Amino acid sequence: MRNRRLLPYIQRLVLAVLLGGSLAGQVVAQSRVGTTAAPFLILGTGARGSALGHAYTAVATGADALFWNPAGAARLYDGENRGAVFFTHTRWLADINYNAFGLVVPVLTAGAVGLSLAQVDYGRMEVRTVDLPEGTGETFGATDLVIGLSYAQPLTNTFYIGGTVKYVRQQIYDMSAHTVAIDIGFVLETQYLNGLRLAASIMNFGGEMRMQGVNTRVFVDLDPTHSGSNDRLPAQLETNSWDLPLSFKFGVAWPVLRADQMEMAFYADAHQPTDNNLNADFGTEVRFMLGGMNLDLRAGYKDFPLQNAYSHLTLGGGLDMRVGAVRFGADFGYIPFELLGNVTMLDLRLYF
Repeated sequence: MRNRRLLPYIQRLVLAVLLGGSLAGQVVAQSRVGTTAAPFLILGTGARGSALGHAYTAVATGADALFWNPAGAARLYDGENRGAVFFTHTRWLADINYNAFGLVVPVLTAGAVGLSLAQVDYGRMEVRTVDLPEGTGETFGATDLVIGLSYAQPLTNTFYIGGTVKYVRQQIYDMSAHTVAIDIGFVLETQYLNGLRLAASIMNFGGEMRMQGVNTRVFVDLDPTHSGSNDRLPAQLETNSWDLPLSFKFGVAWPVLRADQMEMAFYADAHQPTDNNLNADFGTEVRFMLGGMNLDLRAGYKDFPLQNAYSHLTLGGGLDMRVGAVRFGADFGYIPFELLGNVTMLDLRLYF
């Protein structure tokens, strides 16, 4: 009887997977590699998901799920807590800083409301011109920002759905672009293979982004062949519009081994973005349970079999402990790049 009740939800999940895969396949046929705006939206947010090679669609719970699969915000962390606070700092390449914050608050019987914010700070740079290639003495900055509001809830005790509405903004010097996008995710927990989980997500479905600002304002002469015409007529340059990096993922989480004091799990995601080719992400996690404390070791391999990725291997670990009704945790992620240096990230988490 229980399986019959789950059947309609499973059918809908499969239908969403097929539709998403069909859409993604049509886009890939047009070869749109590197043709989207706001590429920061597909950066891995958080040390745990990044250390697992981005194979996190069926794994994410708590506040960092808001950046990977919003349905995971309604799932219990470690079978106990749904409320969560999450902060992550990433030291990216070329002294670029990526910070993100997430908050999940339980509502109603088993639902959850989430608030998320992420910002990329590219730092200050010198203004250079053709006449002054060494700099004018002025500086400018560039930032990316996304703010999201999410809601997630279980439709049954094993099937979860969630969605996010988010505002996306990019700014460089006096120019900026903004739009609105949505994320949708599903998670299905099964009773097979030690509790195999299936999940799917469609991220960054939204409008186009067009850079606008004072730097597109120019003055023109409509008739330069005749003297006496007005050569200071104000005009506006038209910039191109660019789509967001729509991303479709289907994920599997398989708890391979469960013992009294150790667990081992394997994760895999099939990933189809609109600005790259179909690829796969893989991750593995080993957890040691030491009383009220958990120690995690993680490794992953992302973007298989893409050849235009500068790094595939990912590593990391984490530690969390319970203090009364609250659980505290910290995670570390490390991504080695062959030519550009290394990326490090640190997470702080709280579950209540």
